[in-house]
Amino acid sequence: MEKINAFIQSTHTKMDLTFDYQGPSILITTPSYRDSFKDILKKGCKIRGITEITPENIAFCKEMINMVTELRHLDGLKGGLAINETEYMATNLIQKMQPLTEVYWSNAVNVIEQGQYVFDTFWRNAIPAGKKIKEIEEGIIPEVIESINDSMELQIKVVELLRIAREEILIIFSTSNAFHRQEGTGSIQTLKEIGETRPGVKIKVLTPKDEKIEETCRELARSPNFHFRFMDPISQVSILVIDKSFSIVAELRDDAKHTIAEAIGLATYSNSVPTVLTYTTIFDVMWEQIELYEQLKIHDRMQKEFINAVAHDLRTPITPIIGLTTLVKDKLKDEEQIRLLDVVIDNGKKLHSLSENILTLIKIEGNLFNISKETFDLNLVILDIIKDYVIRLEKLPKFNSHFKKKIGFQLHGFDNKNMINADRHLISQVVFNMMDNAINFILNEGLISIFVERKTDEEDKDIVIVLVKDNGEGIHPDLNSRLFTKFASKSSHGTGLGLYISKEIIKRHNGTIWGENNQDGKGATFAFKIPVT
Repeated sequence: MEKINAFIQSTHTKMDLTFDYQGPSILITTPSYRDSFKDILKKGCKIRGITEITPENIAFCKEMINMVTELRHLDGLKGGLAINETEYMATNLIQKMQPLTEVYWSNAVNVIEQGQYVFDTFWRNAIPAGKKIKEIEEGIIPEVIESINDSMELQIKVVELLRIAREEILIIFSTSNAFHRQEGTGSIQTLKEIGETRPGVKIKVLTPKDEKIEETCRELARSPNFHFRFMDPISQVSILVIDKSFSIVAELRDDAKHTIAEAIGLATYSNSVPTVLTYTTIFDVMWEQIELYEQLKIHDRMQKEFINAVAHDLRTPITPIIGLTTLVKDKLKDEEQIRLLDVVIDNGKKLHSLSENILTLIKIEGNLFNISKETFDLNLVILDIIKDYVIRLEKLPKFNSHFKKKIGFQLHGFDNKNMINADRHLISQVVFNMMDNAINFILNEGLISIFVERKTDEEDKDIVIVLVKDNGEGIHPDLNSRLFTKFASKSSHGTGLGLYISKEIIKRHNGTIWGENNQDGKGATFAFKIPVT
């Protein structure tokens, strides 16, 4: 005791000390200790103390608060240590209501520094004494965030929390295997029992799915308080939140394993309000996003079905309109009547082109797009399209502003056949879209040059390149970054679908497509390249 009193008296500016749960009673009931503390406080010294506050020593701790500058609580302290400016002292386990009898003392600098480091570590992890006293007196459960490394302990904690749920259970399974592992431990059966016996508890589950999970969830959903939504595996953690008051987060270590012990890494349990509410918010956001996504999928499906129906309804009358009008035109002699029917035929072809684009778009976005390859002469396909445009440009300027233009065509690379193996109809659609795009952007008079070139690429594969060059307005700056996206158009004549569809067709032929303004500043060039076979 004399050594301890001497240590206290030698303190000039500060003293840090720890003592276990029996320490406060010793310090309060031993006059020499109590008087020494009062003396050094009068000298202006600061005393920081750490102890374990319990229901049994709470009265002594309340008195202890007045004997030190600041008191904190830390669970599980054993024995005690004290450090002042020049000395370090450690005590044996304190015996209840008895003065200390065994003390280790040192004035070695390295020992003092080590002791100070230990104290400062304890201090950072301790909580204010007033908070702990309030928790004990008011029955408040202290907030904790603790790690769980043992799988058995983790599973016991999960079941324990499920059984105390009174309002809400929120669960996120990281993978379908995570769901099955919990099924194997009986946790899913516990959920079922809760759903059947506690109608006031709302159970919401987010999980990836397979046939077995869908079947299990349908069975669980017989309880009206059980709700589930399916998602893609999106994280490496599974989350459980109970009544917005408790949470468990388990990291996935190896999803291929069948047991929780092998599959799960570190898990954390918490009743900290900010932590639990954070996980609750994460769950709520994911829950709402999946609902919104499902609604968008339904809306998207309905929209596609509507467009598909409209496109087919357009296609059905277009073919006889074009065919019968052509038949009637061929029997007429009156030039004016022929011109009028040419207008009908031309607009019918435009409607046919539009419906084809819409149907192609639906197939692309519905992953129903198929390539039917055949061997054909690419030159003939291009020549047929040019021939059709030449006829329309010659016959329709009086009735259709689209064709009140003088446009010439130049051909390059058409001396020999250019045989390729591709989808004839779809490649024709690409060339038509590129040609129509060029005509749209020539205001009054212009020239369209078509180049076809066969060559070997850097991988020594045979490819064919088609370029359509015009001297029209060129590509608007606003369109450069989204040239081949849907509805990218500055033209009053187009829907902005042609280039997007062309890109998708060429991509499915393992080719590339591009467009750029001409270097002389007049017009633009659009081109694509695809393998010959």
